[in-house]
Amino acid sequence: MQNLYADVIVEISHEKLDRSFQYAVPEQFRERINIGSRVLIPFGKGGKLIKGYVISLTDIPAIDVKRIKDIADLLSKEDNASPEEQLVSLAVWMKRHYGGTLIQSLKVVLPVRAEVKEKTRRIVKLILPAAELAEKLAEFSRKKQKARVRLLSALAECREIDYSLLRDRLNISLSVVRQLADMSVIDVEEVQEYRRPAIYDELSDKRFSLSSEQQDIVDDFAADYDMGIRTPSLIHGVTGSGKTEVYMEIIAHVIERGGQAIMLIPEIALTFQTVMRFSRRFGDRVTYLHSKLSPGERYDQILRAARGDVDIVIGPRSALFTPFQRLGVIIIDEEHETSYKAENVPKYHTVETAAERARLAGAALVLGSATPSVDSYMHAKRGEYKLYELKERINKSTLPEVHIVDLRDELRAGNRSVFSGKLKELIEDRLNKKEQVMLFLNRRGMAGFVSCRKCGHVIKCPHCDVSLSLHRNKRLVCHYCGYEEAFDQTCPECGSKYIGTMKAGTEQIEELTLKTFPGARVVRMDADTTKKKDDYQKILSSFAEGEADILVGTQMIVKGHDFSNVTLVGILAADLSLYVNDYRAAERTFALLTQAAGRAGRAEKKGEVVIQTYSPDNYAVKAAAKQDYIDFYEEEIGYRRLCNYPPVGHILKILIEDPIEEEACRMAEKLYEISEETAAGNVIGPAEDSISKIRDIYRYALYVKNEDYEKLVLVKDACEEWRLSHNIGKSTVQFDFDA
Repeated sequence: MQNLYADVIVEISHEKLDRSFQYAVPEQFRERINIGSRVLIPFGKGGKLIKGYVISLTDIPAIDVKRIKDIADLLSKEDNASPEEQLVSLAVWMKRHYGGTLIQSLKVVLPVRAEVKEKTRRIVKLILPAAELAEKLAEFSRKKQKARVRLLSALAECREIDYSLLRDRLNISLSVVRQLADMSVIDVEEVQEYRRPAIYDELSDKRFSLSSEQQDIVDDFAADYDMGIRTPSLIHGVTGSGKTEVYMEIIAHVIERGGQAIMLIPEIALTFQTVMRFSRRFGDRVTYLHSKLSPGERYDQILRAARGDVDIVIGPRSALFTPFQRLGVIIIDEEHETSYKAENVPKYHTVETAAERARLAGAALVLGSATPSVDSYMHAKRGEYKLYELKERINKSTLPEVHIVDLRDELRAGNRSVFSGKLKELIEDRLNKKEQVMLFLNRRGMAGFVSCRKCGHVIKCPHCDVSLSLHRNKRLVCHYCGYEEAFDQTCPECGSKYIGTMKAGTEQIEELTLKTFPGARVVRMDADTTKKKDDYQKILSSFAEGEADILVGTQMIVKGHDFSNVTLVGILAADLSLYVNDYRAAERTFALLTQAAGRAGRAEKKGEVVIQTYSPDNYAVKAAAKQDYIDFYEEEIGYRRLCNYPPVGHILKILIEDPIEEEACRMAEKLYEISEETAAGNVIGPAEDSISKIRDIYRYALYVKNEDYEKLVLVKDACEEWRLSHNIGKSTVQFDFDA
């Protein structure tokens, strides 16, 4: 029989061990071992047994067969915490595309068993024959053993009872139960009980009455799915057009065909209302995963999914790696959201990674958004995605009326308040009508850009369509081409001294709101007010139930929430996201403004929106006011083509960090040389990163541009190979594609 060898990655977090080690597969394991199997292997000089993952199988030895050790054990299904072969394959794909170590990718995709005890419950069963039951009851009564009598009387009516009920309602101690078990009167069975995060609602048989647009999408998807067609789909629907109802019908069809579904949402704050809606339709076959769950709750939900006890898992991007055995569809709601981009190594893009997971599982991928990412919409325009459109709101409700307020005019009129005259007037009107208001501060990426409050001018790079960032040395720097200039603290357009970085915070806005509208009930929702497990749910529930008049918050309040009594949305400073040093600034601003505007007037009451900005003529602001995605896309993709930005071209950011600045510079210069050789000169930098120092760690960055994504992967590979072969200093290197 031909020998079989397994390439194994060890379960140790160390970059020097980011390679596979070959082991011989003993004959007793050959029929059961697969890619993704978790094994015990002798490792190191002492032969200590450690755990590892099989990443490939071969009959060709990589080294002298005399030096190849045998696999010690193949972990059983109960002990094997790894999911199927596809998740290990996905980790290998992620390492290839996004860098980092294979161990880092494996830790992202594989569910880690928490150090928690399994939760169990005791079921007490009557095993005494019926003929002998009366005798025992009479005996215990005669001996005045009241607890035994209560227990047997209860079991006479119901032969199986949860011990917790016997304890709490009948005051039966565990010792009494054990005594009767020793007498072979009863039996006690311990069964596992899952820790279920409590959001479940009552199951409803109500089915949605879909519009013709919605039904056409569901029918077309179902036809393709049944024929085995797995082309990714993009549902572009205006805010309030009923995308969630379409998702549920798609999932229902997949479940009917024996499949399971992963439903991704961009924010933990959306979990409550999403799970409520899905559980009304699908009952307890729905669960969810996110970082606010306890380790025990999270582990139990992963276990339920792996065992097939649930059909649908809802959650942010980490839920993508749910170990379903029959995955049929992955749905990514609000697919444009930046929260779908991982911030830690590997810095993966959820949409791209979901497409690969769907391919490995033979599942369908469905993306949905009122403001699709430019990348996804371009794929749809090219025919790489199937494009569906929902052009009308459900129940024929109208889109809100949008007012654009020029903050320069407010300043000229002497109004230095955060509230324009128009917004203040409309807030007072809504308070009088007992209607609700949302005040949105789009703070994301606000650090760095410089603008004039008098004329609205933003200092931009003369060579790139991005703003310049203000560094600590009072230099304005472009992080796309390296251009820089001095900052002299006066506006180059009008000479005003009202120039500087824009700064604001939700806490300040909350205080100003209470001061300006003293009778209003105000609640704030941001990172500071949602630190505890149930904070999201409590804030949103109180607002939905009318316990507050005004909700102040960051982007987490405008993503998918549906409040029927909200008739006014105020966007306080559109420029906070419009002019950051990021080629996607206009895209993200358009999405934020459109999504925020979409929260108003979602029921029968008409909605209004106020957008406050220093740039009322900006194409992103104007398109958002009209809720016109096509108009925005056509102009935005034109700028991307001019500058060769993604998705037309591609960019790789290489970030170098070191506690010694000179070492960070030295590493950056070396990686610049490697990148330039590999990418034929399309390299920018190195220079200080936009945040040049964090916790005494110096940060330098360089950017590599190329139309060919695979060329950038080769750059990443070359840099990683050099870094691993030269153990110099304490520099760490991270790679971020299309950052």
